[in-house]
Amino acid sequence: MKVLLDIKDNRAMPLMEVLRSLPYVKTTAISDEKALLMKEIKEAVEEMKLIRTGRKKARNAEDFLNEL
Repeated sequence: MKVLLDIKDNRAMPLMEVLRSLPYVKTTAISDEKALLMKEIKEAVEEMKLIRTGRKKARNAEDFLNEL
């Protein structure tokens, strides 16, 4: 199982020490930018699922490109 935690910097180190002391837990710190990217990708996938199931309407690609 993978878990992403958002912890204030001043509180993170004690928790990381506890987690690292557990032999069955592997920890990896990621940057704020990477965490944001992961969140945005997850939101995009969820939106695609809604479009595929018909619960959300897709935008026309031409309209999207015109906005750029």
